[in-house]
Amino acid sequence: MLHLASRSPRRAELLARLGLAFGILDLDLPEHQGSGEAAHDYVRRVAREKAGAGLLEVVAVPGSVVLGADTEVILDGRVFGKPDDADAAATMLRRLSGRSHEVLTAVAVVTAGREARAEALTRVTVEPLTEDAIARYLASGEWQGKAGAYAIQGCFEAHIERLDGSYSGVMGLPLRETAMLLRQFEVLP
Repeated sequence: MLHLASRSPRRAELLARLGLAFGILDLDLPEHQGSGEAAHDYVRRVAREKAGAGLLEVVAVPGSVVLGADTEVILDGRVFGKPDDADAAATMLRRLSGRSHEVLTAVAVVTAGREARAEALTRVTVEPLTEDAIARYLASGEWQGKAGAYAIQGCFEAHIERLDGSYSGVMGLPLRETAMLLRQFEVLP
């Protein structure tokens, strides 16, 4: 059975688009970038750790396959995680304003005897944002719990000038790459 090691409703929604039945493992893992750890390495590590922690929860269940993923916004080599409050969100949005940044989603799939990984790197360009636009977006509340302080699938999409890569990856789970991994594990035909 497939298990999603994630609390993200967006990831569950995206995985459901593949037409699969799956269980959800509600894990609470610390996500802290190590000192000197490169942004891309951090995202890959967190995805692996989520999958591994999920596997520990279901390892006694024969045939368990666990999918873990992590998505982060990266600008100038710096990870823009989930902001703690509206002030932090505003600071992030000001830094993203009028610039291009990366969104990296790493996916790890594990079983008791096997592991495989994939990732999607997407380049996103945000139009220049006025202070009024930032204030309106903050008032929407969509920024809460979102890497980089925005949800591309919400009203912030109106501020995206360009997207080169995986839209579903920016949402939190790149479907093409995920489907490829799940085929390797014979979860998808």
